[in-house]
Amino acid sequence: MRKTDGRDAEVVVIGAGMAGLACAADLVAAGVRVMLLEAADTVGGRVATDRVHGFTADRGFQVLNTAYPQVKRRFDLRALRLRPFTPGVLVHTGGELRRFTDPTRRLRDSRDLLPGRLAGPRDLVALGVLSARDMLAPAARLRARPDGTTLTALADAGFSPAFVESFFRPFLSGVFLEDELETSARFFHLVWRTLLRGTACLPADGMGALPAQLAAGLPRSVLRTGTPVLSLTPDGVVLADGSELTAAATVVATGQSAAVRLLPGLAVPSGRTVTTLYHAVGRSPLAEPTLIVDGRRRFLNTCVLTEVHPGYSSDGRALVSTSVLGTPGPADEATVRAALGEVYGTDTGTWETVHRVTVQDALPAMPPPWPLSRSTRFAPGRYVCGDHRATGSLQGALASGTRAAREVLTDLRTSVPAPPRDGG
Repeated sequence: MRKTDGRDAEVVVIGAGMAGLACAADLVAAGVRVMLLEAADTVGGRVATDRVHGFTADRGFQVLNTAYPQVKRRFDLRALRLRPFTPGVLVHTGGELRRFTDPTRRLRDSRDLLPGRLAGPRDLVALGVLSARDMLAPAARLRARPDGTTLTALADAGFSPAFVESFFRPFLSGVFLEDELETSARFFHLVWRTLLRGTACLPADGMGALPAQLAAGLPRSVLRTGTPVLSLTPDGVVLADGSELTAAATVVATGQSAAVRLLPGLAVPSGRTVTTLYHAVGRSPLAEPTLIVDGRRRFLNTCVLTEVHPGYSSDGRALVSTSVLGTPGPADEATVRAALGEVYGTDTGTWETVHRVTVQDALPAMPPPWPLSRSTRFAPGRYVCGDHRATGSLQGALASGTRAAREVLTDLRTSVPAPPRDGG
């Protein structure tokens, strides 16, 4: 490792979201002197949990998929006290709920997959072939496929337009945060693979427990919260209070908007915005931990979080989470409430709105051809990581942070500055 006498740190990492935490952890493990700076008072970025009126409400609807390689590598899953969702989803279509489930896990709940209910014979065959290929093929093969839109990929796989509209579009809208199915087909296949291989879960203390666990594994001298960075200098960074920190390398691990501010010329994708409404209900409207999607697309998805983890409520009331695209106004919220009454088969007039959170840039837009991983090198001594440099997922953020640490270590050890990159 090259000497950095007189520097505050060998590497400054800006942003203690999932990418920044992963990057800092790997650099620390390699013996690098790291300073991790976070503008907020807590770590996690968008992966955060609010405590509101006695309820545990994540910063938007989020789940942990146990099939993500980075999740397996980095977290003590037992300590998170995970509880699973039901494998599969309920689809509200034609005025009733139909169950779409993995028959290899819950055969007794697969009657709605019989021909003529959710899908016809052609679609069931296409579904079996698609699922077998995505689940069993090496991930590298999925990444190497020619790219296109998800909509085109589903048509090429043999699915009828009716099945795409009744199931794939409403379900994937909640995954991609867009309802045109214009997201990269390569990413779709990887997502489908993880859904088949893993289990969607929630930690007992909310998704904020994930970054908290990563932060707890860092030396106390590494992390500084409440420390916004104003700008970068040739030798390090300028903090909002005017002080300067010097470092051999700087990693920008913020969200994409802040990254552009710190790295002028950086090309980033547009972001998707999502709003999640949290309602308190006296009695659970659905006695199972299952996600519901709306075939009429009045909302993305809804579920009773307290059926997954009863501890998400401190007073025994049920907590219902519902997500919608964009930023709904009062009239839109009224439409959503009416739709929830139809879907759950109950009067929602007395449901209490206990929390509402809108997340800007919740996911990057990923149109084809989308590079599933990109170098984090931006300029000599400057790096950038985050899900916008990989894929819009927890896996993508952690993997990008991992790659940033690897590239920083390579450049520090060779003492050769990284070659300038274009803004992409």
